[in-house]
Parts: sequence; C-alpha cells; structure tokens
Amino acid sequence: MGKKKSAPAAKGETDSLPFEEALSQLDQIVCDLEDGSVGLEESMRRFETGIKLLRSCHEILERAEQKIELLTGFDADKNPVNVPFDTTATAEQANTSPGKRKSEARKTTETDESHDEDIGTLF
Repeated sequence: MGKKKSAPAAKGETDSLPFEEALSQLDQIVCDLEDGSVGLEESMRRFETGIKLLRSCHEILERAEQKIELLTGFDADKNPVNVPFDTTATAEQANTSPGKRKSEARKTTETDESHDEDIGTLF
C-alpha cells in the first residue's frame, strides 16, 4: 500500500545490485504481477527481470553462506576452533537420516525379539 515504486533494474544490472536492493525490486515486481495492473508484455518483461533478480539474490546468499564458519570449541591453547559451514540443504539431510534410523531400528527390533524371554518387553 504506501510502497514507493522503484524502477526495476535494467538488463545486466541485476548482477551488481546489493542484496537488499535486488530483494526490494523483486518484491515490487511480485506485487505488480499479483496486482494485475500491468499488461501482458510488461508482465513478461518484469517476470524475466524478477527471475534474474532471484538468481542474483540466491548467488549472493550462497557466497555469504560459504564464508560462515561455526565455532566448535577451543583448543588446548584456548584458541577458537572453527569448521566450515555445512552447506547441505536440510531437506537433503532429512532424506538420508531417517532411512538409516528406520533400518537400524528394524535391526534392533528383530534381534531383540529373539531375546524377549530373557529381557522382557515394554509392551
């Protein structure tokens, strides 16, 4: 509603924009497209610009993410110990972890069932 409409970046300018400005322009493009107040040709042009801005924002975030290090503790001389940030998406981690847990749980259950008489069960 009281948003100032800024002119979208011209072709080739999306790569050099600061993250905040690119995100602001992308937000304005989305608002304009959702509003439906722009004609088809202009909508297509803004959509293409929006895709370029989105890619630019994603690249900026990836570069920033690669610079992040996690503090894991301190060594014997009290110096900080850092490890690189794990850039694996959490969705990818979720896909690998549960399968292992389920198969490990099955193995444990199968072996425990044969010893139920010795140990007893919870259920």
